[in-house]
Amino acid sequence: MTYIVLIAVIGILLLQWTGAIPLDSVGGALVIATGVLAGTLAVAIHEAWVKKRGVLGWIVNVVVSFAGALLIAPLGGMVMVMLLVPFVNGSTSLAAAGGPVMSVALAGQMVIALLGSWGGLWLVNRWR
Repeated sequence: MTYIVLIAVIGILLLQWTGAIPLDSVGGALVIATGVLAGTLAVAIHEAWVKKRGVLGWIVNVVVSFAGALLIAPLGGMVMVMLLVPFVNGSTSLAAAGGPVMSVALAGQMVIALLGSWGGLWLVNRWR
């Protein structure tokens, strides 16, 4: 599972470093959300594969994984903003600050969202 987090963080950072995340439009948020959802899908598939779930188990895993990530991701974004505001140096946002501040925010957001995904799966697995 740590490999999924590592690959997801490297992937989102590569998107930022190559300039694939536009910083001045809604497209940037959509690219970031697509990366987070791809990581969440990887978590759901990995857990279903390892636990040898049936068809219904796969569906439940995907739904619960997305729900966990989508519930925790906004909180993760808020936490990253609160932690990194002192480092924006007069910029209006983390995206405007760019550079290492944006990289840390993206990596932290990805880790927090995937932890939310795993948390949802852990909670449902306790009920199974």
